[in-house]
Amino acid sequence: MNQKEVGELRRRFRPEKSNIDHIYGCYVNASSREIVSYLDEPLSLTATEESEKYLNILKKTLSGTLGRNLLDVIFTTQQVMDSEEHRLLSALRSTGLKDPDARNTFYQKIIQNVDMGETNYIILLACDAYDVPHKGRDGEFQPDASDEVFTYILSCVCPVKGCRMQLGYFPGENEFHGCAAGQVISAPEMGFLFPAFDNRAANIYNALFYTRSQNQLHSDYIDAVFHTDPPMSAAEQREAFETALSDALEEDFQMEVAQSVHEQLLERIERHKESHDPEPLAVTPREVGSILQSCGVTQLRVEAFESHCTEQFGENAVLNPMNLIDSKRFEVKTPEITISVKPECSYLIETCVIDGRKYLLIPVGDGVEINGLPVGISDRTVPAAEIIPAEAVPTKIP
Repeated sequence: MNQKEVGELRRRFRPEKSNIDHIYGCYVNASSREIVSYLDEPLSLTATEESEKYLNILKKTLSGTLGRNLLDVIFTTQQVMDSEEHRLLSALRSTGLKDPDARNTFYQKIIQNVDMGETNYIILLACDAYDVPHKGRDGEFQPDASDEVFTYILSCVCPVKGCRMQLGYFPGENEFHGCAAGQVISAPEMGFLFPAFDNRAANIYNALFYTRSQNQLHSDYIDAVFHTDPPMSAAEQREAFETALSDALEEDFQMEVAQSVHEQLLERIERHKESHDPEPLAVTPREVGSILQSCGVTQLRVEAFESHCTEQFGENAVLNPMNLIDSKRFEVKTPEITISVKPECSYLIETCVIDGRKYLLIPVGDGVEINGLPVGISDRTVPAAEIIPAEAVPTKIP
């Protein structure tokens, strides 16, 4: 799925646009792994305010960034043809969630396999039938010309947390007293859409998995619901990428190389944002290898890097640059100091050797502050003869 397809479905989560007629679910005691109560809310008989709250919670399962919060789950052909997990999801969808046995089987898969610690939680389920409008050549929707009806289920797991005691006003007494707001449903921790809405049509070979935390993929949930290997989290991808760089390049992994990789991946991220391309941004290890070659890294080291990427990410890996670098920060750290600059200004940090000692150089002008206090810079100069350009003496800052 791309960003436009996700956005198209998100816009449906309003009472006047959605065809969701029931919200199903169950409230679970996390400690005992027992269902405390069941939920079966007909939205047509529910107050508008409550309906909107349910739909807003479900809509959060389609929020975040593709490739980071929203991840593709791919079923094998064998799973689609004959597997318990795919049969259950298909049964939930085909019955519009009306089969209580299928719902209970689904609840138990999560309850028996997912660990939420001591936090109680609620499992929500909804089914929607979207009459997909035709899209003309001009990109405009034609509501009266439908291509197909896309029927899908959406589910999420939300922690239920108690509120702190607060002061409330009691009109009859004209006084404020302590009052408890009870327990409230928090934003979803995880969830999914099935089937995927690929090319604005149902793709039963894929589901879209949601995780609130980019660095926590809830592999127990993925295994219970989809019985597939979890994709790598954003943090795992960055760690694997950095490991491939440092292990393959060894002493060739100079600061200038790290700067160039960061700058060129950042440039791709910025161009993608400006283009408003709905497809997720992607880069291959071979493309990163070309960046390394342009920095003077030997072909042998580049091939070693690509080999490491194959080991870490698999054959024909396609990576999201946003998961490989921190696009909002460029940080240089030594045992004594830490320097953080805007990523687009990383080129200002240079290295040099003075009297045999390695240095980081940062040119400054006016507007220097220390802890918010404006300060001046001494006019003391260093003779040019004492400064040897970094490119003349390869350095690696520890």
